[in-house]
Amino acid sequence: MSLTMTSRRTASGWCWGWSAEHGDLKPSRAVQAPLYLLTLLVFLFSLIPGGLWAQDGKASGEGAPGVAVSADTAPAVEADAEEDTGYRLGPGDRIHIRVHNQDDLSGDYVLDGRGRFSMPLIGTVVAGGLTASGLESFLVSRLKPDYLVNPRVAVEISNYRPYYIIGEVKSPKSYNYVQGMTYLTAIAIAGGYTYRAKKGVVYVIQGDDPDREEIKMDVDLKVQPGDIIRVAERLF
Repeated sequence: MSLTMTSRRTASGWCWGWSAEHGDLKPSRAVQAPLYLLTLLVFLFSLIPGGLWAQDGKASGEGAPGVAVSADTAPAVEADAEEDTGYRLGPGDRIHIRVHNQDDLSGDYVLDGRGRFSMPLIGTVVAGGLTASGLESFLVSRLKPDYLVNPRVAVEISNYRPYYIIGEVKSPKSYNYVQGMTYLTAIAIAGGYTYRAKKGVVYVIQGDDPDREEIKMDVDLKVQPGDIIRVAERLF
C-alpha cells in the first residue's frame, strides 16, 4: 500500500495528512501543531520582501530607479542671481533715461569731463560715481513731489566711456569699451605687441581711481571703462 502526503485548509489553518489507496492516515495533534507553526512562518516570511523590506527602504531615504523624488526631499536649487557689476558712471559714459509717460524728460545724455549732465526741470545732475540704480533713485527724489506725483525712472548705459592703451602696441589710442574684455583683448584690438613689448603684464591707471595710481595687472584680468593701459618695454 502506497502513501501520499496531502494538505487541506481548515478554519484553524492548514492541515497535513497521508492518503493511501484504501484510506487516509491523519497525523496526531502532536504532529499537526508543528506543521501549523511551520506554515505560519512560511506565510509571514512571504510578506517581508513586499512589505517590511520596502518600508525599510523608504525609511532610509533610498529611492528606487524610475521613482520621482518629491520637491520636499529633493535638494533645493538656487536660482542664478542677476549679475550686479556695481559699475559706477564716469566722464564719457552715454546713458538713456526713461521717465514713464514723460517724453520731454526721457532721452540720451552724455556725462561731461566732470561726470555731469543737464536734464530738464532738474538742471545739472552730478552722476559721476553713481551706479545706474543709484542715479534712478536720485532722479526720483528730485522729481517728486514738486514735478511728478509718482515718477517712475529707468536708467540704462548705452555706451561706456572709452579706454586708452599706450606704450608698446602697434596702434596706441582710445577704443570703445566692450563689456567683459580683458587686457589681452585690448592689446589685440590695438594691433598686438611691438617687438620691444614686455608681454604678460600691463600697467594700468583705473578709470575710477581718484588717486590715479598706476598698478601692475595680469593681461587676463578684465578691463574697466576709462582705464589707461600701458604696455611696457622689455629690458632685454
